[in-house]
Amino acid sequence: MATEIKVPTLGESVSEATVARWLKKVGDAVAADEALVELETDKVTLEVNAPSAGTLAEIVAADGANVGVGALLGVLGEAGAAVAAPAKAAAPAA
Repeated sequence: MATEIKVPTLGESVSEATVARWLKKVGDAVAADEALVELETDKVTLEVNAPSAGTLAEIVAADGANVGVGALLGVLGEAGAAVAAPAKAAAPAA
């Protein structure tokens, strides 16, 4: 079962952050509470931790993306679950 990774509450007057960098890649196994991604606001840099153990199945918000509180950052799949490979562009016709 997939688990959504969302932007947590950032602070009293902060409603938006920027994805600074992902610490894990799609397909990486992660433990519960392991740091997955760093977010930056005007005042602070914070890490978003995995809500459960599993495999990082999808990154929705790429590095540099602006995200609001509650926005979807990525998706965790079950530990050991196969991760779909990104679709490859079709080869041009000869």
